[in-house]
Order: sequence, then C-alpha cells, then structure tokens
Amino acid sequence: MADVTQRMLALLSTLQTGRSFTGEELARRLSVSPRTLRRDIDRLRGYGYPVDTQPGPGGYYRLASGRTMPPLVLDDDEAVATLLALASLAAVEPSAEGGIDAAATRAYGKLDQFLPARLRPHVASIRSSLETSPQRAPSVAARQLGIVAEAIARRETMAFTYTDARGERTERRVEPYRQVHHLLRWYLLAWDIDRADWRVFRLDRITGPATTGHRYTPRPLPAESASDYLRRGLNRGKEPATVLVKAPAADVVDALRFQDAEIHSVDDTHTRITLALDSWPWLILNLAFLDADFEIDAAPHLLEACRTFGERLLAAVPAGRAGPPTG
Repeated sequence: MADVTQRMLALLSTLQTGRSFTGEELARRLSVSPRTLRRDIDRLRGYGYPVDTQPGPGGYYRLASGRTMPPLVLDDDEAVATLLALASLAAVEPSAEGGIDAAATRAYGKLDQFLPARLRPHVASIRSSLETSPQRAPSVAARQLGIVAEAIARRETMAFTYTDARGERTERRVEPYRQVHHLLRWYLLAWDIDRADWRVFRLDRITGPATTGHRYTPRPLPAESASDYLRRGLNRGKEPATVLVKAPAADVVDALRFQDAEIHSVDDTHTRITLALDSWPWLILNLAFLDADFEIDAAPHLLEACRTFGERLLAAVPAGRAGPPTG
C-alpha cells in the first residue's frame, strides 16, 4: 500500500505541473508499466481528480480543472508544512479585511476538512499545540496579489495609483514581472512604461490595480532574479562590511534573524557575515547580541568609528573596578 501511495503522489505531482504527457513519458518518469499507469490514472479519477485523456497517436494525459476539490494528497510532512505556513502568514498584524493574513487565518481553520481522513487527527493535534507570536507588517489584499499574478501570467500591462514613502501619490502604468516577499514585505518588480525604467513597488502602497488589456513583450530581468534586484535597490547607498564571528552559524543566524545579511559557515566555530550598513551603530548593536569575538572588515572610516566607540566603552569601566558578583 505504501508503494501505491507514493506512486500516486508522484503521478499527481507530475500532472499538477499543468503539462500534457504521453503515456510513454509518464510511465518512464514513474518507472511503471503502461498497464500500471492506466490503473493509477483510473484511481486518480476515482479520488475526484479530472484527468483528460487523448488516445491514439499524439495522445496525452492532462489534469483538467475540476468543479469540486477532492481531498488534498499530502504526505504527513507536507501537511505539517502547510499548516505552519498558514500559521506564519496569519500571525502578521494588523490584520485587514481581505488581507492575505485574514485569508490564511480562515484557511488555517479549514485545512483538515480537505485532507484524507488518516491525516486529520494529526493536523488537529498540531493545531491545538501551536501558537505564533504576532509580527507587525503591512497587510496586502489577497485579491491584489491575485490580480498582479494574473497580469504577470498573461503578460498584460497594469495601471494603479502608487503612494511612495513621502506620501506622494502618482499614477503608474507598468509591465509587471515578479512579486517578491522579503522581510515581511510584498514587492512588485515592474517596468515603468512612462519612466522607461525598472521600478520596485511596495504592494501595500498600491491602490486600484487594474489590467489594461494590452499585452507586452517580455524583457530580460535587470538582475539574476527579482530578489537580487530588490536587495540591490534596498542596499543602494549603504556601505558593505564583512564580519568574521567566532561562533557557529546557527548562533549567528538566530541573533540576526530579522536582518538582511548573507551568513556563511566557515567551519564549526567560525561564521562570515556579509551585509550593507546604514551606519556603524547598527552594526555594533547587532554584534553585541552575539556574545562572541569577531573581526570587522569595512571602510576605514567605519573601522575608526567602531574603534572610537570601543575606547569609550573601555574608558567607561576603569581598570580594577569589579562589577557585582554574579551567580
């Protein structure tokens, strides 16, 4: 039975890509015979998944859109991951009507009814044992994310009103390319038609998004990925710095969990941090939470500022003056 379940999960995952597959291709991917494949296709249909079939030369199997939602075919780990993802989204505050956080809260309470019966007690146990602390972040409407996603998929231009960080409102016409979730914020990477340049927009600052009906020819992205371009823009004007910390990577990640930093393990006891600085006090403040020795490699004026601050700290605690006993 376990082999059949794994095989069905593999078949469904393959068909859910939206592609059409020949019987020969599917049988080869799943390492089964054509006869076994046909039986598995019939099982999927019995579970409520509409699989279209085109027989004969040029024939194919394809998963069609169904009118009803059958039970989700998730294994135990996938069900847990889905529940935790919904809990994390639902923890964002302040919650707004129509926001993705509110939608996640509703889905969080409904997930088990769409799961196979054997998984429902497991998911219910996890839900009853789970709490998430609130995280403050701007709310974005689920409908808005959907409108942008459809425009990107159809390569259709959009129009909307945008309010920038200074509160200034402008009308924009864009070619949308990617939506990016970064440090509890949602962003849109788009080509601004009127400004003839790439722009990044905060989705929570967009109002009245609408598609125009005009299609566009895709352009190459301005960076390896939309995330890279976003981070490059957010770090513009900041100064690079590298810190070698005498601590395991797990400890460093925990101390800098809310910071945009690249963290690489050098060995079991050393970690390298690469980041972009607004100012040296920000660096010192975050390094103080590490409780570990470190070396800073940065521009001379940043190093001098850190050195001066270190001398002030030493001067604030005269030699020979012991603090109160601890423990």
